Amino acid sequence: MNSPHPTPLKVAVLGCGVVGSQVVRLLTTQSEDLAARVGAPLELAGVAVRRPDAPRDVDLPAGLVTTDAEALVRRDDVDLVVEVIGGIEPARSLILAALESGASVVSANKALIAEDGATLFAAADAAGRDLFYEAAVAGAIPILRPLRESLAGDRVTRVLGITNGTTNFVLDRMDSQGSGFAEALEEAQRLGYAEADPTADVEGFDAAAKAAILASLAFHTRVTANDVHREGISEVTASDVASAREMGAVVKLLSICELVEGPDGPAVSARVHPAMIPLSHPLASVREAYNAVFVESEAAGRLMFYGPGAGGPPTASAVLGDLVSAARNRVSQVRGAAETTYADLPVLPMGRTQTRYHIQLDVDDKAGVLASVAQAFAEHDVSLQTVRQEGRGDDAQLVVVSHRASDADLSATVETLSAMAWVREVSSVMRVEGDTEGALS
Repeated sequence: MNSPHPTPLKVAVLGCGVVGSQVVRLLTTQSEDLAARVGAPLELAGVAVRRPDAPRDVDLPAGLVTTDAEALVRRDDVDLVVEVIGGIEPARSLILAALESGASVVSANKALIAEDGATLFAAADAAGRDLFYEAAVAGAIPILRPLRESLAGDRVTRVLGITNGTTNFVLDRMDSQGSGFAEALEEAQRLGYAEADPTADVEGFDAAAKAAILASLAFHTRVTANDVHREGISEVTASDVASAREMGAVVKLLSICELVEGPDGPAVSARVHPAMIPLSHPLASVREAYNAVFVESEAAGRLMFYGPGAGGPPTASAVLGDLVSAARNRVSQVRGAAETTYADLPVLPMGRTQTRYHIQLDVDDKAGVLASVAQAFAEHDVSLQTVRQEGRGDDAQLVVVSHRASDADLSATVETLSAMAWVREVSSVMRVEGDTEGALS
């Protein structure tokens, strides 16, 4: 005798834009497969939108569309809520209302998780419900679940990633086609990789939110977007990119999260900035608008996760993966892994972070210049890895790469160099990352 048909789990979707429309489409077109994977049917309970008549990539049944998102998430029959509207409010209030009403939540909201994840996780704990957010970082790339679960028995020491497709596309065009920043950004906008207002991408806000999430999971410490040192790519020049190429390197906007030794013991370093990395590094080959995250841990060693980091279908894929997991937990009446912040490590200020600099100087071409450069570095306890000089008549160009030192000491060195009478211009300063210091000799 067959068992009775399982009671459907009802899903509310908040937002029906690029990602939300794909979530709705997958829920409807793959309903049989999803039901088999979950152990119960997933039934669309409603879709909350701001403008019901706006054009969309999916046909929404009129009876399921509502502009009252709060009423939808507070319905007694809603088991699962998918939040893909983005931003801080009303997303935060709606997620809290959903958890308070007994629903599990799946979100793609990196900005909210990075800014106020503590409030949301506390509400999920109080309700005994899941809050999953795989789609908040790197689109379809499964990176948060491996950090939270697959590597739970290991000690992660570093997470290094390209987590913003827009900036990677721009920098790739500058490198491969010799485009200037403005030209490459315009192409990214024309192809749909960049928004009309690209500030969040090109100034590093998007990547900083993702870095905060990655650092929090990797090091069991609550890290917010405000804890992450942030620099964008708007100041990267064609000269920077060309100089990197001459050194066998490429410029990337990197999210870097590290377990480091602070003044009082272990600490976390989290930063986002453009950097030169050697062509031998796996991240150097990440092209176009793709994302990749490189994880280093004590037992597993080095792992790399690569794929499309944005877009409707890839992000919806990550959302559906979380939705299936949350739905399975509802069927089994269990809860998934919650936030862990037991380590509670301090976040190191950028000035104490150990890094390397690539510095390009336009100087007078005369005797004693190289000795003065070496003295400026020595005054700040920074040693030199390489110095290259090219004469051009009465002036010359110096390209200096340092060994690792604190960012504060390196920054002070640049200030000293800038004030010297024989320095006509400090034309470029960029950090250098990579496996070995010898890779950029």
